[in-house]
Amino acid sequence: MLYFFAQDELAQTTQELEPVVEEKTLSLFDLLLSGGVGGQIIIAILFILLFVAVYIYFERLFAIKSATEVDSNFMLQIKDSVLNGNIESAKIRCAQTNTPVARLTEKGISRIGSPLEDINTAIENAGRLEVYKLEKNVSILATIAGAAPMIGFLGTVIGMVLAFHELATSSGQAEMGSLAEGIYTAMTTTVAGLIVGIIAYIGYNHLVVKTDKVVHQMEATAVDFLDLLNEPA
Repeated sequence: MLYFFAQDELAQTTQELEPVVEEKTLSLFDLLLSGGVGGQIIIAILFILLFVAVYIYFERLFAIKSATEVDSNFMLQIKDSVLNGNIESAKIRCAQTNTPVARLTEKGISRIGSPLEDINTAIENAGRLEVYKLEKNVSILATIAGAAPMIGFLGTVIGMVLAFHELATSSGQAEMGSLAEGIYTAMTTTVAGLIVGIIAYIGYNHLVVKTDKVVHQMEATAVDFLDLLNEPA
């Protein structure tokens, strides 16, 4: 009994003497702010790029969504007006519909009486202009998608250079804790750059897909309109 009692007392004493290890935590906000002036400048630039990318994405998304909202009876009404010889009514119907499809149709209606090849050329030129409007500022998203990771890598390289500079100026006596803190702080710029780049890349590709759908819709409308003009009187 004395032996077991002594073992229990020894175990309790050992537990009391063991140092309490506190888990060191660091919030993302503190991590971003602890990167020095250079790191904070890089992070600020990336936040600005993120804001620009998100703004362009939603602005273009709503614009493209508005461009796809076409009444299913639109072409039927245009067809009835053209076949009945009521060209002005067809033009008014197109003017009342603020979509790329309506503007292409109006361009074709305004060329009625010209050779079919000229009408087709006019519609194609109007289509290029509409596509240009839909793709406005979308190229900026592609630029941000490529530039943001490189800016993040630049911040990392700057942080590593500063860390090794501290090691060199201290004659190899720099604290490992300080070096490690500088290194993982520098790596946060890479993480931030990749996040911004991924968001911009996904947004860009999504807008490209949406734009392609509108282009196909315009092409189908142009074909329907040309078929209408080819119908026998």
